[in-house]
Amino acid sequence: MSRGFRPDIEGLRGLAVAAVLLWHAGESLVPGGYVGVDVFFVISGFLITGLLVAELDSTGRIDLLAFYARRSRRLLPAAGVVLLATLVLGWLCLPATRWSGTAGDVIAAAAYVVNWRLADHAGDYLAQDEAPSILQHYWSLAVEEQFYLIWPVLLVLVGVLAARRRRSPARWLGLRSGHARPAARTPRGWLVAALAAVGLPSLLWSAHLTTAMPERAYFVTTTRLWELAVGGALALGVAWLPRLPRRLAAVIGWAGLAAIGAALVGFDHETPFPGWAAAVPVLGAAMVIGAGPAAGRAGPERLLDTGVLRALGLISYSLYLWHWPLLVAARARFGDLSALGGLAVVAMSVVPAALTYRFVENPLRNRRHLVRVPARALRLGALSTGVPVLVAVVLLTTVPSGTGPVPGATPGAAALRPFPRDDPAGAPTDRVAVVFPDPVAAARDVPASYARSCHAGTTGTLLTCEFGDPAGRVTVAVAGDSHVAQWLPAIEPIAQELGWRAHMYTKSSCPVLDAEIVKPSAQQVASCAEWNRELRRLLLGPARPDVLITSSARYRVRRADGAASGADDDVIVDALRRTWQAFVDAGVRVVVLRDTPYPEQHIPDCAAAHRTQLTRCSFPRSAALKGTGEAQEAAAREMRGVTLVDLNDAICPTPRCAAVIGGVLIYRDKSHLTASYAASLRPRLRTALVDALGDGPAGP
Repeated sequence: MSRGFRPDIEGLRGLAVAAVLLWHAGESLVPGGYVGVDVFFVISGFLITGLLVAELDSTGRIDLLAFYARRSRRLLPAAGVVLLATLVLGWLCLPATRWSGTAGDVIAAAAYVVNWRLADHAGDYLAQDEAPSILQHYWSLAVEEQFYLIWPVLLVLVGVLAARRRRSPARWLGLRSGHARPAARTPRGWLVAALAAVGLPSLLWSAHLTTAMPERAYFVTTTRLWELAVGGALALGVAWLPRLPRRLAAVIGWAGLAAIGAALVGFDHETPFPGWAAAVPVLGAAMVIGAGPAAGRAGPERLLDTGVLRALGLISYSLYLWHWPLLVAARARFGDLSALGGLAVVAMSVVPAALTYRFVENPLRNRRHLVRVPARALRLGALSTGVPVLVAVVLLTTVPSGTGPVPGATPGAAALRPFPRDDPAGAPTDRVAVVFPDPVAAARDVPASYARSCHAGTTGTLLTCEFGDPAGRVTVAVAGDSHVAQWLPAIEPIAQELGWRAHMYTKSSCPVLDAEIVKPSAQQVASCAEWNRELRRLLLGPARPDVLITSSARYRVRRADGAASGADDDVIVDALRRTWQAFVDAGVRVVVLRDTPYPEQHIPDCAAAHRTQLTRCSFPRSAALKGTGEAQEAAAREMRGVTLVDLNDAICPTPRCAAVIGGVLIYRDKSHLTASYAASLRPRLRTALVDALGDGPAGP
């Protein structure tokens, strides 16, 4: 491969980083801007493979030590600088609730495994309401680094196999000194086979996982390797690419740029990605790169070889590193930014990016003593990685533990009068004497069902927990999603007091509903449907309870025509009625706990950031209740055997909902009650259940 400078590739790199930056600044600006990362992957696969194969052809071997030294001095110092700066930004701008996660992300990013951490986090239902990581953008760098670990070694193995009779494997590994004689070109068929062995399984897995678990598919390395392999395959054909007819090459190049443009404006957050859709920007980038040498100025080079795009391409690595931490810090400090505000932050990120390129990235990449002695470059890389990790570990030891009063020492809902609506004790106030749980620890204030491993995840099977009186005459089933599970701290002691034999059947993102819910993951949809079938077989058969207590968050369901319903329209109402009626017909009393208000902001984050201005964490009752439980209320109306219990006046008594009542933090995230506040609602829930069941199985 020619090592000559390619202005079109530099401009393409600038276009890719601009797309990502604009998308991060405001999704409406470039709805599919995330495909810029996929363009980067193709460029990286092309350049790295070209350099490695050129070395293999000219020297007969690949010097792995020199290769990793080049990667080390090129990438690690700038990444380390930004990691350290991000720790400072996080400490200054992020609420204390996010310090521990940020420190963990720094460690994972420094080790270039943060994409796997983010994938696990994306599939964690309890973490879904958390704000994006300040280092989320490092996922793509992790994917590339993992490719850099795999691909050169695979090429070495191919080279060893190709010439195993002509020289010892030790020389191929670059472990012997001395100048190797030029070797015959490694057969391209073997190299293509190696790329296919990496790329084809990755493409198929990407298509599968994007359908089954899209939130995980976006981050993991295995769904992206094929994109780098496409760039690698392109590099193997670099010798014949300049022979393409000029007009044909120009058409191919412009068509490739058009494909990238179509993805930028035609894709959005609802496009299943990466999967098959990623082929559009990936093949588009490959067409632009492949056609460039033959098309010349007749192709996209005339557009890509402009001052702005080439300047962005020049500092694209540092700019990519800097822009996201600054955006996250600004949003944490000033709230949601408009698209214009996001653009302003992105524009400002050019300054530290240019300084990092000028004083860190470029000088160290070309420093003579680092080039001459690869071990020195590797030591520099280790230092660039180790220092942020050490600082992150220190930060982890200083993160507030969130300790405070023991549960029960604060009254919570007990501070409100019996009829709490408009009770001033529940009104927002800037300062309170105590907050329990401390906002830093709020994410851990969850029902015991999670610790008991009897709450099914989004793709889990039917699980159960038994509580209350094992010998009780009355059997109660508590079933639904996490919005009924949040009531366990109140229901469990009630079951003990009333002598119920109770079982809990809960599953994340899955209501008790005889309808297909609309979810981004086909696996989640299928899992929820199967869970509902198993639940109905159990509760309408051998384990039929006397009472079913249920609740759920708001969902959209699939209409008969395949379209998605609204959150509270007749389709959902009818589905709820149909579901509950089946239990009533089987002789089961149904109690529906009306869904709780939605703050639509992360309350612990807000409370941690504004401990003396808690009114900034309040929110309007009317908005919080809009679409919340309205379908439940409509479905329960005039249904015999079904009772709706509404305790929302004890959660939000006044026109503006408070973050803290009676010294207890009400929410652990954007929609779930803390276990402590749910427990403080126990007397009110007990009274409501006794009233609802009347002379039935509960008894007073």
